[in-house]
Amino acid sequence: MAAEEPMETRLVWEEGGRTIRKSIAVTMRTPGDDFQLAAGFLHGEAIIRSFEDVEDVSYCLEGAEPQALNIVSVTLRPGLRFDAARLERNFYTTSSCGVCGKAAMESLQIVGCEALAPSSFRVRADALLELPRRLRDGQETFSRTGGLHAAGLFDAAGRLLDLREDVGRHNALDKLVGHCLMKDDLPLVDRVLLLSGRASFELVQKALAARIPVVASVGAPSSLAVEVAEAFHITLVGFLGPEGFNVYSAPERIER
Repeated sequence: MAAEEPMETRLVWEEGGRTIRKSIAVTMRTPGDDFQLAAGFLHGEAIIRSFEDVEDVSYCLEGAEPQALNIVSVTLRPGLRFDAARLERNFYTTSSCGVCGKAAMESLQIVGCEALAPSSFRVRADALLELPRRLRDGQETFSRTGGLHAAGLFDAAGRLLDLREDVGRHNALDKLVGHCLMKDDLPLVDRVLLLSGRASFELVQKALAARIPVVASVGAPSSLAVEVAEAFHITLVGFLGPEGFNVYSAPERIER
């Protein structure tokens, strides 16, 4: 069976000569790649822009808390400015957050997300058709359990570069982006992202923050995901399988 345990992310920063510690998120996740998960989540929420904004990331071992390895503490570098008011809301990693579409779109504008600029990046349609099989072949834990989502990064030729698995779709993508963030590989302007499930607003938002130009999913996109893709010039592909796919926005990045 696929493992599932809660993980709490705590943020530590300096403000007005004081050290502030705040629990900002709890998510149910598959243990493993926890630091990448925390880093990717913070990047998607525009709290950090690069891994240079992080002074330290560690498990909370102080006081020998019984769930120490399920609590990740992220210390921000001194002097980092971010919108602390965003931390006043509760973070959820499901699509049931209750945020209306208008507010969600406005939030992207507020945190400074800009539309992707036109570029020469293209991916062939026949290469896209191969991505689900290649992602599935790389899912080692799914092969044993049948119970995990995956997010994979591919180049324009359709080669699988990296993937992460998790019981949560959002977590899989946060782990993948966090891995790239910690390697200083962002922005991902020449990559294709494949999601093993459907494409929701939150997943497209995270892809936008990582500047991924092509987002594909084996399932359906939500209406708000399509709105975000159109507004920020992301190529969004849905129902991707060996027989074909649908293109919902920015079709010029796909060559036939």
